[in-house]
Amino acid sequence: MAEQPVPTRQGFIEADGHTIHWECFGDGSREAVCLLNGLAMHTKAWTSFLPLLQPEFDVLLYDYLGQGESSAPDEPYSISRLAAYLTMIMDALRIERIHSMGISYGGFVAIEHARQFHDRLHTLTLSGIILSREELFEMYEALSLRFYGLGPDGFGLYTHYLYEKIFGEPFVRRIGRGALEPMRARFEERYKNSIHSLVRLTEAQEEYFGELDNRMPEYRAVTTPTLIMPGEQDRAIPLWAQKKMLDIFPNSRWLPILECGHVAYLEQPAQFFGTLKAFMRAKSVEF
Repeated sequence: MAEQPVPTRQGFIEADGHTIHWECFGDGSREAVCLLNGLAMHTKAWTSFLPLLQPEFDVLLYDYLGQGESSAPDEPYSISRLAAYLTMIMDALRIERIHSMGISYGGFVAIEHARQFHDRLHTLTLSGIILSREELFEMYEALSLRFYGLGPDGFGLYTHYLYEKIFGEPFVRRIGRGALEPMRARFEERYKNSIHSLVRLTEAQEEYFGELDNRMPEYRAVTTPTLIMPGEQDRAIPLWAQKKMLDIFPNSRWLPILECGHVAYLEQPAQFFGTLKAFMRAKSVEF
């Protein structure tokens, strides 16, 4: 087994009475890309993918509230504040600009960070996320919260439903259904005693969507080169919904990753990270 990368630096920032855990891979001499976690991820979930980015780029990771080594209070969370924590970490590390990559829930955080701090970005990459009110997504969010409220048995049922939904057909055929079970079991084990964290992170989306109309001029003002890179077979967030972001971000490009579902970086890592690196090198949607 290949030796796993270890952080060059790691630590915590204090914000809003909580501790936020971060890790940095690299010595600061290269441009940094921040890989923003999905809902049920944590910094360690990215470790095996770091060789696809290093040594060309430094990599910055951090855990949101309710994830990994960060605080997990049972109180309302704010995606806007989760985004602000990233800038606090950048300031602590004296990183002026980053390449921001948000997939799934991480896309919410990436978009909110861009809205508030677009002058701190080289590029913005989004995958598996939306910036519009969609009835089907709101129904899915409400269903997730109902599952969370059913206790451990309901949560276990939810994880089976989730893992059936998020992957593309070629990936499941390639690895086999049996290979999904350990992944699903790790997710269930990690959160079965802290379901409140998933509830609070999910509830935080209500602010994001509730403020869309008020914030839309700010989103449209983000001129950062933006790559929208969904999985071609994404069933969690359909491509027709993701494609609406092209009409919001004025300097954006649409480039689906073929033969994969919602978690494109996991299903097609060589293609996903290879494309991401080409975009970051160019700092332009023309690459």
